[in-house]
Amino acid sequence: MKLLALNASHRGDQGFTQRLLTYLLKGAQAGGAQTESLTLARLKINRCLACLKCQQAGERHLTCVYDQRDDVAMIFERMRNADILIYATPIYMMGISALLKTLLDRLYATMDCADIRLTQTGLLHHHVDAELSAKPFAYVVGCANLEAGMTANAVHYFRTYADFMDAPLVGELRRNATPLLANDDARRVRAVLAAYEQAGSELATEGRIRRPTQRRANQELVDVPLFGLLKRLPVMKPIIAHET
Repeated sequence: MKLLALNASHRGDQGFTQRLLTYLLKGAQAGGAQTESLTLARLKINRCLACLKCQQAGERHLTCVYDQRDDVAMIFERMRNADILIYATPIYMMGISALLKTLLDRLYATMDCADIRLTQTGLLHHHVDAELSAKPFAYVVGCANLEAGMTANAVHYFRTYADFMDAPLVGELRRNATPLLANDDARRVRAVLAAYEQAGSELATEGRIRRPTQRRANQELVDVPLFGLLKRLPVMKPIIAHET
């Protein structure tokens, strides 16, 4: 079993996204998997130009104009060689990072959009490169905010991606209150990080993350119902406004 993690944080290896990946991949290695992590912030990823040249018939059909001119071909090759992908992204402006979206936009050059097909669930789509786009994947999304709605767009994106690409979604890890992960001594933080290790082990041995493990990994670090009450108290509003 080979796992490839794509760290899409603009902070690269210095962010909480990498901290979560470190525990996830540690567990995968303990489970016998080969692991690799690519930090997208270190790589050159040109944006799709929507020039449609990859869709034209001929020798360059399904070949991007940036082929061999940036790192995307290398990334795609690593993705093809993996058994399971891990898309890891912090939340920026209520969605996945621009780094990850720019990379995934480049999948367009690997798809024959004139070859219309139905997905396994009956959705109208087109040809995809199954060795690349339909690879089983798990996602890790993280944000500092406590509100559940902050990760909603990213969760919806990955689930929609899975539906249209016929890509098995084998794990959903959502982590709010990420700055609290810096407190290694906190009981709940230790429990979350242990759950990430267990999640990695399950990916390596079972090819999926069990739901109980996901619940432990996604558990709240802050008593959200209590926070919900506190933030609505008049005395708290100036404090919250000042902190943000």
